[in-house]
Amino acid sequence: MIRAAIIGLGWWGQTTASSLANSDIIKPVLGIDPLEAMRAKGAALGLETSARFEDALTRSDIGAVILCTPQDHHAGQIEAAAKAGLHVFCEKPLCTTASDAERAIAAVKAAKVQLGIGHERRFEPAVIEMRRRVADGEFGNPLVLEGNFSQDKFLKLPPDNWRLSNTINPVGPLSATGIHLVDLSIALLGRPTHVWARLATLGSDFANGDTLSISIGFENGTSATLNAVLATPFMGRLALLGSKGWMEIRDRTHPENPTGWDVTRVLRDQQPEAAYYQPHPAVRDNLEAFGRAALGGPAYPVTHDEMLSNVRTFEAIQRSAKSGGIEPV
Repeated sequence: MIRAAIIGLGWWGQTTASSLANSDIIKPVLGIDPLEAMRAKGAALGLETSARFEDALTRSDIGAVILCTPQDHHAGQIEAAAKAGLHVFCEKPLCTTASDAERAIAAVKAAKVQLGIGHERRFEPAVIEMRRRVADGEFGNPLVLEGNFSQDKFLKLPPDNWRLSNTINPVGPLSATGIHLVDLSIALLGRPTHVWARLATLGSDFANGDTLSISIGFENGTSATLNAVLATPFMGRLALLGSKGWMEIRDRTHPENPTGWDVTRVLRDQQPEAAYYQPHPAVRDNLEAFGRAALGGPAYPVTHDEMLSNVRTFEAIQRSAKSGGIEPV
């Protein structure tokens, strides 16, 4: 078992601690947050707490850090943890620029520690099934991926929250939900080459936008059309269209508290097949896959190249949202 420190005890830090409460792979023992109120919430979850990130790096009984911090902190924190010999699990996005991501990945490689990333949607059973069927050629040649991951949770945030900052987080829907769809498109379609994005503020007063549409072109000629909205009730949908058929996944509820997925598959000249997938702890599965890899078990299923490709796409989407034009990845 790996004993870990959770860095950042806000919404997702608390969710992470709760997800690992019964894990026999990773045990959170320390929570770090500069805010006393957040440390109190960490203590209520059974964690020792501290205000200083450095305290997690100097304890000999801690083998990993789980970063649930604002994204502009990630690169420096990954480097510092790696230099201290700690495995690092980082919430998405890994970094905000490709140069930062390259530096962070170089640090974990040099230290020979494991790096994990908070793209838990890869670990949902229906997504795993979709990827397997695509790899097996069931749907023929992949043509287009369609995705929507929208929610209205941020309408309850105070206006000074970093997630709504146009400086720290200039394309809000991208880092909130859209980046998960970018990751899934990379997992299913490969390397992105160009993006076009449009950002608007149509349903809120968010300084960094609430409505984002993205088109991504891939090296193999396929494309993805993705939407992320922060001013509408939850909707989650992923559909892969191929030359011989298609598969669609619809979330019943937000992945934070999943209640299952409705899946439809259609193959040419066959009747549609519908199935229900039971709720599954994908957040915990991701963290435990990271933990097993850190302990010398099976390789972590998200590669460094995929992580870097995601950040490069993240950066290109932000450029496109600003320029209004097609941007290279």
